[in-house]
Amino acid sequence: MIDLKLIECPRDAMQGIVPFIPTDVKVDYLNALLKVGFDSIDIGSFVSAKAIPQLADTAEVLARIDISGSKSKLLVIVANERGAEEAVKQESVSYLGFPFSISETFQQRNTNSSIQGSWARIARISDLARAAGKELVVYISMAFGNPYGDPWNAEVALQWVDRLVRELGVRIIALSDTVGVARPEDISSMFASLVPALPQVEFGAHLHCRPDNWQAKTEAAWAAGCRRFDGAIKGYGGCPMAEDELVGNLQMELFVASLEERGIRTGLDLDLLARSVAKAGALFPS
Repeated sequence: MIDLKLIECPRDAMQGIVPFIPTDVKVDYLNALLKVGFDSIDIGSFVSAKAIPQLADTAEVLARIDISGSKSKLLVIVANERGAEEAVKQESVSYLGFPFSISETFQQRNTNSSIQGSWARIARISDLARAAGKELVVYISMAFGNPYGDPWNAEVALQWVDRLVRELGVRIIALSDTVGVARPEDISSMFASLVPALPQVEFGAHLHCRPDNWQAKTEAAWAAGCRRFDGAIKGYGGCPMAEDELVGNLQMELFVASLEERGIRTGLDLDLLARSVAKAGALFPS
């Protein structure tokens, strides 16, 4: 049986929406997702409310959702030590996600810190997570290119990934196409370089994409050995700290359907997934 992991990311879908989604509405939607059977749900973030006002209610959401009977683990994003200190207090949270960019420009824009400064920060966050029995998931932001002209390639990514694994003991790393610029050949090359080099690491793909290129991107990652995929129902979202226009996420329901059609069983409850898709249609802008 294929060890496939699907991570649903409502946090990524919601974070760029300007009108505040009422907490009651979020809780109702997340409760539906918790029944579907995703391996993990990227459910919120402990970052500056000024930077991401949509997710200022993450602690309240976590206190109100119903995790009884759900097999899904919960992940929250943090960008600094203060956020990590808040996140580790949440008993229901299993994973802390940290966006570590190989683009100097984006690291400054996203976390108000240089790459070197973020390295010191992530080391402290790693200690906080370990002491609380949580696991750190690192997102290599701008892994497949950036709009700023900063250098990037598999060698640059491997340099930082190797340090994350060797010095901090990170075991889950998601390569992120933050602004949707990755070509299938870039995705294939990056995973083909990293997966064999670090077989003890669970590499994931967090691909921002459009309806016309998600298949080529996911197929490239799959063929190169990736078996962990992030997505968001309806494909809404993207990173508001990167560009003014949100590119969109891998549309989870389409990806699931394509896997099932190929005989790859996802283990999800497809009826409950369809109900969640219907709920999302009322939640997200068309």
